[in-house]
Amino acid sequence: MSAKTFELGPGYKISRVIRGGWQLAGGHGAIDGNQAVADLIATFDAGIWTYDCADIYTGVEELIGAARLRLADERGLDAAARMKVHTKLVPDLERLATISRNYIRGIVDQSLLRLKTERLDLVQFHWWDYAQPRYVEAMGWLDELRCEGKVHNLGTTNFDTPRLAEILAAGIPVVSQQLQYSVLDQRPAHSLAAVAKTNGVSFLCYGSVAGGFLSEKWLGVAEPTTPLENRSLVKYKLIIDDFGGWDLFQQMLRALKSVGDRHRADIATIASAWVLEQPRVAAVIVGARNQAHALANANIMDIELDADDRARIAAVIAQGAGIEGDVYALERDRHGRHGSIMHYNLNAGRV
Repeated sequence: MSAKTFELGPGYKISRVIRGGWQLAGGHGAIDGNQAVADLIATFDAGIWTYDCADIYTGVEELIGAARLRLADERGLDAAARMKVHTKLVPDLERLATISRNYIRGIVDQSLLRLKTERLDLVQFHWWDYAQPRYVEAMGWLDELRCEGKVHNLGTTNFDTPRLAEILAAGIPVVSQQLQYSVLDQRPAHSLAAVAKTNGVSFLCYGSVAGGFLSEKWLGVAEPTTPLENRSLVKYKLIIDDFGGWDLFQQMLRALKSVGDRHRADIATIASAWVLEQPRVAAVIVGARNQAHALANANIMDIELDADDRARIAAVIAQGAGIEGDVYALERDRHGRHGSIMHYNLNAGRV
């Protein structure tokens, strides 16, 4: 493994920074399709050639599919083949009790069409409600599609420790788990990391910049009041509250800024570089609103933190209580502060 690539599965390499797709789903402002495709290709040229999307991110699979076609047309099939695309399969909450093999197959076939490919590089499976216990069965149907050649690799998204262990015990060849990981939220480092290590599962991490909160924009700024600009900020402001509040968050920003000044890098780059060096982490998933952001994100792979850098960050983390519970436990409580802002049926009417 080099600093810029990671072998996620046998013979399957990805860039250690992954271009996220959530910001292209319309929740962060209007999307210009042609410009979005150009930006996706600029990300590729910057050295970030792995992309993350989902069946429920409206229009994003189609945009990445268009970028793949443009790469093939302008630079040849080899260039297009180098683009790795990770999508998610997120069954609607209301369908979990009646989920079927055909439902799973339909979503996979839909993603294949949108992404303009004959095989999905990685499908990451999410399940909203453990009270509906058919997630292992559904993963088995996904594994059938892997055996058919429609899917190359299987992953999970936001499963907690016992359920991931249950899926692995059933013989499902999971190579990765996508989850939230940051200097504000180290829930993956607890029991889940041990299960992942035993079973060769790697982490693909979102939230490393907390929706943009971990940036110079918020350094020295008074605590924001509601309403916040978008749902991403609402989500990560809750994480800041649970981390220890706005004052402790400002201490973290100052620590990251001091480390960044030594490396001639910004706060977001240092925050993501810290996640990238944590055990079991294969890659960080970062958004980019334009080509300049793509170039900045590529710098994450060039940062090498030293013992003093780590100590400055650790000193702030140690002052907080830490985010409680297993991975995604707070978000999975539909009546709690975190879960109540989620959207649970985004595939309704689409498949």
